[in-house]
Amino acid sequence: MTEILVPLISLIVLEVILGIDNIIFISILADKLPDEQRNRLRFWGIGLAMVMRLMLLAVISWILKLDTTLITVAGQDFSGKGIILILGGLFLMYKSTKEIYHKSEVASGNAPVVKGKASFRKMLTEVIILDLVFSVDSIITAVGMVNELWVMYTAVIVTVLIMLIASKPISDFIRKHPSFKILALCFLMMIGVSLLAEGFSFEIPKGYIYFAMAFSFLVDIIQMRTVKHAEPGAKA
Repeated sequence: MTEILVPLISLIVLEVILGIDNIIFISILADKLPDEQRNRLRFWGIGLAMVMRLMLLAVISWILKLDTTLITVAGQDFSGKGIILILGGLFLMYKSTKEIYHKSEVASGNAPVVKGKASFRKMLTEVIILDLVFSVDSIITAVGMVNELWVMYTAVIVTVLIMLIASKPISDFIRKHPSFKILALCFLMMIGVSLLAEGFSFEIPKGYIYFAMAFSFLVDIIQMRTVKHAEPGAKA
């Protein structure tokens, strides 16, 4: 039993950590939609992530081929996975930079909320693009950790359920605190750089990235509490 539970729990924890990027991205996009569409975008975005990962597991032999060299340019080998990560990294860097510019340069707090079906479809399309990138990376990582296919299926389903439960509180927290939204966008930019580097076979240890994210988050929490206690009328 231990031989099954240890890799299963380890994989679930890893998948949840990797899924944080997805939740943050969906939360930021959902904030641009009317209230009645936000939950729908979170549900569809995370649900499609599960469907993609289960489908990719069904063609696991093809997924493993993505890790082999596909083309060589100027002495640099690029695998199918590498090309997907490069495109995904560039897309994530573009979106996060654009959103940071919008939040900091465009009239603060006066940006109109986009509405309508076309806007929802556009947001969902962007979520699907990132879902694909994170799903490929996630599945290849899972294959390197465990051998049993049913363990991967179970980990994916449990992870998605956890993401569905956590997505709304995280989204509400980011929306309530504007400074955390900028911080979250910086996280996404950093993840984009990491994906780009990995696509060029220069892997940045994810532990460093998540430590930096956790440390920055802690500093922002301390700053928020300090400002709150410094406000007139605040209790000591």
